[in-house]
Amino acid sequence: MSSSPQTTANGGATAGETEGDWVWNEIKAAARRDAESEPALASYLYSTIISHSSLTRSLSFHLGNKLCSSTLLSTLLYDLFLNTFSSDSSLLSATVADLRAARQRDPACISFAHCLLNYKGFLAIQAHRVAHRLWALNRKPIALALHSRVADVFSVDIHPAARVGKGILLDHATGVVIGETAVVGNNVSILHHVTLGGTGKVGGDRHPKIGDGVLIGAGATVLGNVKIGEGAKIGAGSLVMIDVPPRTTAVGNPARLVGGEEKPKVHEDVPGETMDHTFIYVI
Repeated sequence: MSSSPQTTANGGATAGETEGDWVWNEIKAAARRDAESEPALASYLYSTIISHSSLTRSLSFHLGNKLCSSTLLSTLLYDLFLNTFSSDSSLLSATVADLRAARQRDPACISFAHCLLNYKGFLAIQAHRVAHRLWALNRKPIALALHSRVADVFSVDIHPAARVGKGILLDHATGVVIGETAVVGNNVSILHHVTLGGTGKVGGDRHPKIGDGVLIGAGATVLGNVKIGEGAKIGAGSLVMIDVPPRTTAVGNPARLVGGEEKPKVHEDVPGETMDHTFIYVI
């Protein structure tokens, strides 16, 4: 008989075990513990997590129940989510990266299971990934229907055409808006009431491009086809309509670079991962 899977010292998968397997085992173990300690949740935890054989099945079931309506049935949505996740292995990889992002960056996230069940930012991103895949397959009506339900249920509005990387944290998530031609890189953290919007009504490439490792503070607005460089930081409440160089900080309304445009202060960390919202003015 083989022994049960063991985690490595840093809490990752061991040899012969995929990262997705390890995270799913952690989710099921946490759900079983919670069901034992809180019997009122046992039926919910069993139907949503414990009874399922994989993360994709559990997530598809949960999203289907969250996003269904009287005319958009949960069974239809379950099949839609499961078939889409099963057709593209990169979607599961992104889901696992998003789970790890929430667990590692948000001290309020007590377990992977807590994120899967209760983090509407995480759930909104997973639904968007499916909608984006459907949009790419020219199934635009159903992609837009999902987009509408996500906005209604989670208060997160991400156009199905927007391109979003993996390792994304939408912290609190309420009021996040990401426009049609926006691009969000990997390991980006975005707080609530952030807008990545366009300017005017002329079509074309009109939304921001957010580099890897960027942190965007609560209530910030980034407008137009501007580039926010890798590892940059946007202060809370800022209005950004200029390019922001890599590993620099933009604050204010209108936004200005900390240290000045000629020689902005450069930070060494990756704020999208450290979640460091502080900044120091340099005259």
